[in-house]
Amino acid sequence: AAKPKAAVAPVEVVPEPATPEQISASERVYYGEYDCDFQQVIHISASERHPSYVELRFAKNRYLMKPVLSATGAIRLEDVKGETLMIQIASKSMLMNVKTGTRLVDACVSPTQRVAIDLAKAAPAPENTLLTAPRP
Repeated sequence: AAKPKAAVAPVEVVPEPATPEQISASERVYYGEYDCDFQQVIHISASERHPSYVELRFAKNRYLMKPVLSATGAIRLEDVKGETLMIQIASKSMLMNVKTGTRLVDACVSPTQRVAIDLAKAAPAPENTLLTAPRP
């Protein structure tokens, strides 16, 4: 008779200490509960065990993410295991599987992003100064 295999505990990745750039990026992360396409939800919170890292929960999965400020100003949350990537811009966020190159969920909006969207919609349209400026 074959012996039952013992359950193997997942190996925890211990991240590098946060750099000053990462600390700055972590202060710009949109934290909270995100409403996404197809009634999906993502939860983002500051990691209690790893300063300036982020914990992301999506479906039954949990990811430890490293905040990185991109050259465009977007915040990238990079999974320390190299499986997923979340990109946050002012109006929405998306979660991607970097191994397959596919989106896991899109059109995610945090409470902070929702306020920014609502303010942008309520703002009056800027005047087109090229058409209204007097000619010399």
